[in-house]
Order: sequence, then C-alpha cells, then structure tokens
Amino acid sequence: MKLIISARVLRLCFVVCLGLMTSTVSQAYSYAAAGKEPVIDGRETIMQALANNDFATVKSTVDGLNDEFTYLLNEHKVDLMTPMTQALAEKDAAKVESVMDRAVFEEIVRRLDGAENNLADYQVAKVLVVKSKLFLDLLLPKLDDTQRQQAVSAIQGVLSAIGNPGVFGVGQAPADPAVFKQQRDLLINAINPLNE
Repeated sequence: MKLIISARVLRLCFVVCLGLMTSTVSQAYSYAAAGKEPVIDGRETIMQALANNDFATVKSTVDGLNDEFTYLLNEHKVDLMTPMTQALAEKDAAKVESVMDRAVFEEIVRRLDGAENNLADYQVAKVLVVKSKLFLDLLLPKLDDTQRQQAVSAIQGVLSAIGNPGVFGVGQAPADPAVFKQQRDLLINAINPLNE
C-alpha cells in the first residue's frame, strides 16, 4: 500500500514539475512585451474624438502623452508638442492627425534604433522589431500600394536580419547588421512621406 501511495505522489510531483517547466518555457518565448503603448492607445482615442469633433477629449489625451512627447524631444530631438499645441489651438483635425502620424513614425524609428543597438541580444531585438510592427500597422492604410508593399517587405527583412537563436542550436542564424540597416532604411523611406 505504501508503495502505491509513493508512486502516486511521485507521479503527481512529476506532473506538477512538468507543468511548471512548460509554463516557464512558454513565458520565456513570449515576444509580446508587457505594458501598454501610450502612443497607440492615445492615437486611437484621439482619432475617435476627432471623428466626433471632441477637441476636449483630444486635448486631455494629448496631455496624457506629455511624457512620450518629452522623451522624443529630449532623446531624439523631435518636437511634437509645439505643432500639436498649435493644431489644438486652431482646432485643426488634419494637423492633429498629422502630428500623431509623426509620433507613430518616430516610435517606429526609436524601436528600430533600439533593435539595431541590441542585435547581440536576440530577445530584446525581436521584441523591439515586433513593437515597431505594431506601430507600422497604424500607418500602412495611409500608404499607397507601392509604399505599403515596400514597408511590409522591409519589416520582414528587418525581422530576418536580427537572426535566429534556433532550437537547441538547430536553425541558428546570426544577426546581420548590414542587412538590418539596409532593410531599416527601406522601411523608413517607405513611410517617410507621412513624416513630412
């Protein structure tokens, strides 16, 4: 009887340990970085408010993006607050949308710069490229067919250029900084018309 109970306890412990290891492994390979994206969420709220001509909501949402706009100004020398303040004062929906498109563009550049600086760390680079794709998806509908195809192809090229650690070494490919830069430049050129 003791032997049967011990075998059951041992089997239960094995199943629990296996379950814990599996959940740990699946978390380790999750590329969806935790956290919200204030620029994406803010842009969505702003676009809905603009559709309803609700500039009070637009203003309060822009105020909530102050940290992001300040970061872009301080770290990337991109001033979005001045043109946004002017667009809000004029209640010019097209200008507000244009500034938000510029914010999305700058977030893509920022994430790709971060990925390029972290090509030696596959996980970090991949998260940054995937995040840049989230921002790119917001701009794709605004591009013409040629620009859209170039942008989609380039983001895939950027993703391929970060390499692949493989599974237990199988399928491993090193990062290629030259290809990364080339594909990054193609992507930026494709979406740059929205930045003007």
